[in-house]
Amino acid sequence: MANKIFGTKEWAGSNSNIQLGCRNSCLYCYAKSMSIRHKKIDIENWGHPFLNNKALGKKIGKRKGTIMFPTTHDLHKEFLSEIIEHLWKLIYPGNRILIVSKPEIEVIDEICYTFRHYKDKILFRFSIGSSNDEVLSFWEPNAPNYSERIRCLKLAAGLGFETSISCEPMLDDHIDMVVEDCRNWVTDSIWLGKMNFPTQRIKINNPGFKDWDRLEFVLDCQTDSNIKALYERFKDDPLIKWKESIKKVVGIDLLTKPGEDK
Repeated sequence: MANKIFGTKEWAGSNSNIQLGCRNSCLYCYAKSMSIRHKKIDIENWGHPFLNNKALGKKIGKRKGTIMFPTTHDLHKEFLSEIIEHLWKLIYPGNRILIVSKPEIEVIDEICYTFRHYKDKILFRFSIGSSNDEVLSFWEPNAPNYSERIRCLKLAAGLGFETSISCEPMLDDHIDMVVEDCRNWVTDSIWLGKMNFPTQRIKINNPGFKDWDRLEFVLDCQTDSNIKALYERFKDDPLIKWKESIKKVVGIDLLTKPGEDK
C-alpha cells in the first residue's frame, strides 16, 4: 500500500531552508517543536534566527517537481541578500519554486523585482490564518499584521506573479473573511487546514503557557461538525483546496505522490 502524503509534501516534491530559528515565534510552530525535540536549537534561541552556512553553501541542481522554500522558517528582511542569492541558486537550474511566507513587504518587493523575468518559475503562497490582527499577534507574535500580508499579495499579483494563500492553521471561525479579501488577488488557490497537534506543540514551544482558553476556542472551531459545515460551504469554490487535516474529516482520499496537489 502506498504511503499517504501530508504536510509540505502535499505541495512540493522537495524543500529548501537557509536558517535555523524564526523571528515569528508562532506558538503552534511544527518546525520549532521538532527542532527543540531533536536538540537542533535551544528554545531561547529560536526567536533569534541565524543563517545555516552549510545549507547556503550546498550546490543545487535540477530537481524533480516543485521546491518549497522555506519550510522551517520565514523570510526575514535582515537576511534579504542571502534569500535572493539562494533563490538564484534554486531557479538557475530550471527549478520551479513555491515561496511560502507570512510576508514582509520589503522582502516580497525585492523578490518580485529581482525575479521579474522568471515569473514562470515562482508561485507565492502567503500564510494568513485570520483577518483579525489581535488573533494574529497572539498566535504569531512577531509576524507581519494582516494589512501587510494583503499588501504583499496585491503587490505580487499586480506584478503578474502567480499567487496563492494558505489558511493553515485557521485561527478563528471567520476564515471566510480572509477568503473574500484575497479572492480577487489569488491566481492559483486558497488552502484551508486545521491546527495540527496543537497541545503537544504548544507545550514544547511555550513552557508555562497558560492561555488554554484561546486554544480551546480554536479547537471548538475545528470540530468535525464545523469542518464539515465549512466544507459544504466551499466545496464547489474552484479556488479552495483542502489540507490533509480536513480531507480526513470529510472523506477525501489522501495523496500518494509528493507535490500532486500543489
